[in-house]
Amino acid sequence: MGRGPIARVGMFGGAFDPPHLAHLRLARTALEQLGLDRLHVIPTGQAWHKARVLSAASHRLAMCELAFGDLPGVVIDDREIRREGPSYTADTLAELRALYPGASLYLVLGADQLLSFRGWVRWQDVLQQARLAVADRPLDESASDGAEGVAGPDLAAVGIPFEPLCMPPWRLSATAVRAQAAMGSSSIGQMVPDAVSSYISQHSLYPSAS
Repeated sequence: MGRGPIARVGMFGGAFDPPHLAHLRLARTALEQLGLDRLHVIPTGQAWHKARVLSAASHRLAMCELAFGDLPGVVIDDREIRREGPSYTADTLAELRALYPGASLYLVLGADQLLSFRGWVRWQDVLQQARLAVADRPLDESASDGAEGVAGPDLAAVGIPFEPLCMPPWRLSATAVRAQAAMGSSSIGQMVPDAVSSYISQHSLYPSAS
């Protein structure tokens, strides 16, 4: 018997420079708690909101394949990398809606992204096309990287409807991974999937600036 129609689709976008264990946990949580039939993991192409230059798209795409590729229902989607000019979430959601007519769309976010959501280009269009699904992400810079159970921000005052994803806040950032990699620290093995750690080493990503 074939599968039924695809009814629930998620979009999980980001620089993924590199994808780390908190990203992986969030993807798993979204798949399970939202009952998604598909989750499109979409590395950013030209990131309009980031000042620094991202690693080559080919590397970020390859690391996403290594980090997320084995999760059932996940599609590693290069549409924003192929798109010319800045990448806007509203455009990507419109393409996914055309790909999955009638499906419920969810945009998977961390709490930090929700807090800055009103600064997004055409954020009202995003809300019309998808329901936000948000996981806590602690903003306390004094907490140690990789620490679990630290307090996340209060999202109640944001004034934007969203569906909470229940997972312990985990302070782990790609910035921290890059910093540890630049120092040659073996601790990145505790921050990213093993295959991603090996890829970073093999391709000498994130070298020291000195």
